[in-house]
Order: sequence, then C-alpha cells, then structure tokens
Amino acid sequence: MTSDNTAIIRKIKKLKKEKNAVILAHLYQDLEIQHAADFCGDSFELAKKARSTDAENIIFCGVSFMAESAKILNPEKHVFIPRKDAGCRMADMITKDDVLKLKEKHPSAAVVCYINSSADTKSVCDMCVTSSNSLKIIKNMKENEIIFVPDKNLGSYIAKQLPEKKFHFFNGFCPVHNNIKLEELKKAKELHPGSLVLVHPECRPEISDAADFVGSTSAIINFVKESNEKSFIIGTEKAIVEKLTEECPEKDVFLIADHVVCRNMKLTSLEDLLYTLEDLDDEVILPDGVMISARTCLDNMMKAGSAK
Repeated sequence: MTSDNTAIIRKIKKLKKEKNAVILAHLYQDLEIQHAADFCGDSFELAKKARSTDAENIIFCGVSFMAESAKILNPEKHVFIPRKDAGCRMADMITKDDVLKLKEKHPSAAVVCYINSSADTKSVCDMCVTSSNSLKIIKNMKENEIIFVPDKNLGSYIAKQLPEKKFHFFNGFCPVHNNIKLEELKKAKELHPGSLVLVHPECRPEISDAADFVGSTSAIINFVKESNEKSFIIGTEKAIVEKLTEECPEKDVFLIADHVVCRNMKLTSLEDLLYTLEDLDDEVILPDGVMISARTCLDNMMKAGSAK
C-alpha cells in the first residue's frame, strides 16, 4: 500500500465515524477498496449486512443494482454509491416489460429474478435469489414452474439439479463469465496440472460441467481456505484470485484466463470513496412505487434464504 493510499484510508476511517456511515464492498472490488471497507462479501452477504447495520448512511462499493437493493431493503437509510456509472451489463439486458411478456406466456409460473437485475425488473418478480442461495430457495418453493431471469447460465445450473421443476429462461448472461471458453479451461489445466477447477455458476454449462466445484464468490473463497489441496484454478473475477493469494499465501491460485475482469467493478477508486464520504453525494434515489413493489421479492429472499 502506498503512502498516499494510507493517508486516504486514514481520512476515510475518520469520516465514516463522523458521518455515521458503514462501507460495504463486493468481493470483486479492488483489494484497496476491500481493505477500506467495514464488510466485504458476495451479493447475499451484503444484502444481509445492509439490512442489519445501525449506520444511518450506507456507502456501497459495487455496482448499481447492489446499491439499489440496499436502498430497497433500508428505505429509512441513506445509500450512496461512489460511482453511479458502475452498472451491470447482465442487469441491463432485461427490462420490466420483458418480465411481463414472460408472465403472459407462462401465467402459472413463479418469477424468480437473480439479484443482478434492476429495481424496476425486481418490481414485477415474485422471488429474488443470489448465486449462493438460489438452489436452496427454488428447491423449497411450492411452484413447480419457474421463470428465471435474467441469467440463463445460472438458471441452467439450477435446473439440472431440480429436474422435478419446469424452467423458462431469459437469454441474459454475465459477459465476463460467459466469455470463459472450454479451451481456456483445458489450457489452464495443462499449465497447472493437478489443480482443482473452481468456477462461478454464471459460467457456461460446459464450464460448470468440467469444474471440480461450482459456487458463489464466497463459496469459492471458503472452499480454497478449507481445502487440503494446494493448487486451484479460479473461474471467476480476477479479484478473487488476488484476495486468495493475499489470504492463503501457502496455496497456489491461478486465474482461468486473463480476460476475466469486470470493468464496472473496477471503476471505484479510494478517491471516489473519499469524495462520497466528504460530500455524501450520489445518493441512490428510487421512486416510491418501485421501492415498494421491488421490496416484495427481496423480502421473500431474505426470509427464504435464512430459513433452515
């Protein structure tokens, strides 16, 4: 860490106490952002933390749909995102109208949306899920027919494990994970023989099928930490490799391909975080009607995801 970064982090820590703020950071953020945060996690962990915090102000270092979800779950609090231009290409692939058309086509199906979707899209869905809780939640839903949006890859991964349910998918995907090719996985295994392959379920089905473990970002991190194995190939965002290299120096961790980087997640800098705390600017504001409607599927997720 540079001396400049040390000074900025010192200012950030001072300001967050003065402003009664908590800093939440997704695991795909640069490590310097994660080091400055109060809590780091995957989408479900951050949703739970946002709901449980006593802080008046939530500073969300991630992408827009995450900050929106934090606001929906905490309408009485102020939520800020240091980079409003940090969007999600998967979330942008689907609209509220797309969901309504699917509901008309499959009126008996429950609509399950991946958390990687906009507040407007969530407003017409029945249940929200993340990569870490989707299988558990959908398995326990009473409906046997499911419309799953927007990620066809995560949806296909869940459907394979729940053959008793009928699924309808939207043609959405995460460009970062979807661009991982089977040839790249095979090449990584040639370069690092004996390494276990751990991938995110947003990857294409042929990648998930060829992996030794499929799981959310947090699940991948926990797998490496708890495993007796010493070498791993990681099929998700580059930041996870960097975090594991830092926290597990005794293990070898390799990125499956150099291009697995989410540019939107990398937009947030320490300076952006500092400016947001100084000015409490870039607050997330959503229409009341959207907030109320979208809260239903998020509340349903929090309840279903916490059930045993």
